[in-house]
Amino acid sequence: MPELRKDPVIGRWVIISTERGKRPMDYRPNNFERIAGEICPFCPGNEGLTPPEVLSYRRDGSSPNAPGWDLRVVPNKFPALMIEGGLNRQGEGIFDKMNGVGAHEVIIETPKHDAAFSSLPEKDIENILWSFHDRVLDLKKDRRFKYILIFKNHGALAGATIDHPHSQLIALPIVPKQVREEIDGCKTYFSFKERCIYCDIIKQESDSGIRVIAENPSFLAISPYASRFPFETWILPKNHEAYFESSQKHEYENLARMMKDILVRMDLALGNPPYNLIIQTSPFHELVSDFYHWHIEIMPKLTNVAGFEWGTAFYINPTLPEEAAKFMRDIVA
Repeated sequence: MPELRKDPVIGRWVIISTERGKRPMDYRPNNFERIAGEICPFCPGNEGLTPPEVLSYRRDGSSPNAPGWDLRVVPNKFPALMIEGGLNRQGEGIFDKMNGVGAHEVIIETPKHDAAFSSLPEKDIENILWSFHDRVLDLKKDRRFKYILIFKNHGALAGATIDHPHSQLIALPIVPKQVREEIDGCKTYFSFKERCIYCDIIKQESDSGIRVIAENPSFLAISPYASRFPFETWILPKNHEAYFESSQKHEYENLARMMKDILVRMDLALGNPPYNLIIQTSPFHELVSDFYHWHIEIMPKLTNVAGFEWGTAFYINPTLPEEAAKFMRDIVA
């Protein structure tokens, strides 16, 4: 059973998960070169190599855990957290810990092994968004869970260990410190101005246009003013909404269109870079609707995070966000 341990100085929780150390790919070079004859567990026909699916979208009425799917969601075979058991919160002197209870799932986005996310049809991307929606609503019923993070690691340098297109979600029994700090910042802004900070960002960026990359009726894509990384991109819903899973059908349609647009631009501008994509949404069961605003952050891996960044949490970005936005904006996607 993994453990969650709390840093007593800054209140940050870490996961001690020895099961993750058993993944055979952890001890390979940082690339996707397969061993001769190695089988991809995410390809059609290899469903028996994954845990049983918890969700699938199938057009032909095919049986679960068999070929014929357009998208599958399965528990991670090497989970960071385990779904079974109670939290069993404990103290060891000044230290706090609990069982590593949570959910860790893999969204296998397409049967096509070599398809990049940016090359998928908009309808397929919309289906991926609906799978996120469906799994969040299901996991939200479990009162042990307080927060869920949906993320995609594209490319080995971004942390992916299998090249078949997939994303992941992890449901946690605590709200991560970084998420709590963001929520607290939004709440403080709202207490002074009675407005959502993200809604104000959307208005100001729309008015100036200098950091806008693209927009459609539901979403605005920008290079954030204080970008941590070159070509970091945020996708913000124009309508105020705290929870990703509360979005409507037309919004998911427009989000799929926007995500494809941005990732195609990124591929053309930067040569198919590795990237991390994160959906930042509200914690479960908290009243944050007035001041928090869900959004997506996309961070290409173009520079290294090194000693200065780790030691200070300051990021050095060698590219002006305004120049990055113009470069991306001028790309014909």
